[in-house]
Amino acid sequence: MKALIVDDERLARAELKRLLAPFPGLQVVGEAANADEAARQVEALTPDLLFLDIEMPGGSGFDLLGRLEHVPRVIFTTAYDQHAVRAFEVNALDYLLKPIDPARLARALERLPPESGPPAPAPRKHLERVFVRDGEHCWFVELADVPLFESEGNYARLHLPGKQPLLARSLNYLEEHLDPEHFFRASRQHLVNLSKVEAVELGPGGRLVLRLQGGREVEMSRRQSQKFRERMSP
Repeated sequence: MKALIVDDERLARAELKRLLAPFPGLQVVGEAANADEAARQVEALTPDLLFLDIEMPGGSGFDLLGRLEHVPRVIFTTAYDQHAVRAFEVNALDYLLKPIDPARLARALERLPPESGPPAPAPRKHLERVFVRDGEHCWFVELADVPLFESEGNYARLHLPGKQPLLARSLNYLEEHLDPEHFFRASRQHLVNLSKVEAVELGPGGRLVLRLQGGREVEMSRRQSQKFRERMSP
């Protein structure tokens, strides 16, 4: 399993690397001192695991997660405990306080899923999950669980049961990076998850109306209605 250490303190990175040396199944493939450097390293090295400091100059660990397209598993490492609740809200594997205790580190690594078969491939072609914020709350969202994406300028509103966080990605970006087998651009304003469509009805002017789980209805444009018909034809 490939790991990347992200911490603005050189000595802290060196100490964590030393603590990780006894674990043969874990390979530290790189280090980064800030969020910008870490974002480049994640894209280039495709690590399976981030050891991530939270408070760093130029952007926090949470800021970094919000920028990544493919987010590895995360173990937070920090000298401050006030971020613990927020860390677990984003489904972090663990939260380690500095100075890191070797036994506590070992327990954190036990949370990792067992590896089997060949090394993990490069990030999947299609976007599968994103990191979102809604006020003080932040968490990972599996995009297969999102029935509807709605355009708001250069952002996209994710319509989830009981929540509608705003994602710092445009609808065009999502359309390009989501699996076209499962997601369909219904109009300039809407991108729908086809697995969440309960019914297709005929609307005014020959337009199609998609009824989604939860009762939301989305009227498709004429052009996209025709594309949808062609797609669904045997």
